[in-house]
Amino acid sequence: MNTSAFAPLESLAAELLPHALEPSEDGAHDLSHLQRVWHNVRTLQAEEGGDLQVLLAAVLLHDCVAVEKNSPLRSQASRLAAEKAAVVLAELDWSSAKISAVIHAIEAHSFSANIAPITLEARLMQDADRLDSLGMLGVARTFYIAGRMGSALYDPVDPEATQRDYDDQRFCLDHFQTKLLHLAEGFQTDAGRRLAQIRHQRLKGFMEQFKEEIGITPTPPQ
Repeated sequence: MNTSAFAPLESLAAELLPHALEPSEDGAHDLSHLQRVWHNVRTLQAEEGGDLQVLLAAVLLHDCVAVEKNSPLRSQASRLAAEKAAVVLAELDWSSAKISAVIHAIEAHSFSANIAPITLEARLMQDADRLDSLGMLGVARTFYIAGRMGSALYDPVDPEATQRDYDDQRFCLDHFQTKLLHLAEGFQTDAGRRLAQIRHQRLKGFMEQFKEEIGITPTPPQ
């Protein structure tokens, strides 16, 4: 098992990776996602501080229960993952304090769970995971998930939803308005906010170019 992507805690990664992912065909929540979130965590932690052991455990176990985006259980996914993580870490003889810290970081990382992070590690985990939903990676993951869920690219009758409600279950482009373009507003750390704004601008640029290519005239700046 190659754990080099989880330096400097390769030994801990080797212990936790067998528990990290359930069998799933979801390529947006796979090993590469865990590697990217850890890279984001390391970038943020270098500036903000935080317990790397707690952070790595939260990263590796935050998706350890697979729940599809269109499942009615989606809002409970982080709680289910936290419950499983607690069992895994207890079996590895982690202290109750460290297990509690990991549980909170996992529960609070989720956008749909709407749980406020109250520890530094939870704030870092939430920022690191949300960075993966912005920028070009956010674009790629959004269209990938939409394809898996059978959504259309956009509504050919009303692409910008001027005469209808947004429906990101049916139209991928709507997801930019219902979620992606709002993510940068909620970052918890200074380092996270700075990186989020960079990726937010990339996301906006993609959306405007996409709309231009389907024949929508850009709205002139006010």
